[in-house]
Amino acid sequence: MSAAPPACQLTDRVEIGQRPTFFVGAIPIYGDTILAPMAGFSDLPFRSICREMGSAISYSACITDLAVVHGGSRTTDQIADFSEAERPVALQLLGAGEDELLAAAERLMALRPDVIDLNLGCPARRVVGGGRGSALLRHPRLIGRLARRLVDALPVPVTAKIRLGWDEASRNYLEVARILEDSGIALIAVHGRTRSQQYSGRADWGAIAEVERAVSVPVVANGDVRSVEDIEAIKNATGCAAVMIGRGAIGNPWIFARRPIAEVGWTERLALIRRHALWMVAQYGERLGVVVFRKHIVRYIQGLPGASQMRPPLLACEGVGELFAALEAWSPQG
Repeated sequence: MSAAPPACQLTDRVEIGQRPTFFVGAIPIYGDTILAPMAGFSDLPFRSICREMGSAISYSACITDLAVVHGGSRTTDQIADFSEAERPVALQLLGAGEDELLAAAERLMALRPDVIDLNLGCPARRVVGGGRGSALLRHPRLIGRLARRLVDALPVPVTAKIRLGWDEASRNYLEVARILEDSGIALIAVHGRTRSQQYSGRADWGAIAEVERAVSVPVVANGDVRSVEDIEAIKNATGCAAVMIGRGAIGNPWIFARRPIAEVGWTERLALIRRHALWMVAQYGERLGVVVFRKHIVRYIQGLPGASQMRPPLLACEGVGELFAALEAWSPQG
């Protein structure tokens, strides 16, 4: 597990006497907003920054069972890497077979995560092509067997993230949610879209509310939370204990502090961009760290005057010095 660079140490987020917002099994959770697990984004640096801002749990991006069972790779190790300051930490697994999924989960337990999360929602073609992620929504009984196997074998709570179904003709979210609860799952996060929707259209918050009413475990609402106002809106619409924020947090970790992005000035944005970039370099090395950071930087500057003109030179940067020089020479506030 990696430690944060000294300049990026996280502050204590739990005040003495503060009551947990909810529990995952016996684990108290302080806060009602959570960074969603996103492939290519939810790594240690970004998760840690979001935790500092108020994200209540750190979820890793999804890790495939076969990658873990067959020795993993440097990429898998980096996805699973986390710091002590991030706890509670959930490592998210993709699996299709009971034996492989359990073997992978047991290997990940060597990292001492607080939670194992079962991914039942990833819509990516390469994932569903192997019967994993949202492909499992077409097989509710298999979901029950996978979940029960993990719950019975692991010493930590097991949670799950689902979508509403495979497509509009098979919106079986209530059946799946009840099966997960019966299998001992400690929390269910619900993205309010089907697999066929991918990320198009509007998330169905009403369907998430149905899940919240149908089960007794905590339910986390996910989908179309892009502003501070959206946080309260989805909570009011669904009655959920917490809100999971994905794309709306990229370039805007201040959303977890309930700060409108329009109120964050350029000086503050630039300071966080520098911290984030240096953390990425510490995590991946300079060349790869800067390349991976490019997709963050274009979101950090989104909406600022002249941002569209700045995108090409920033995306061409190969070193952190070059990146910082370009940013410091820019004056988006005129």
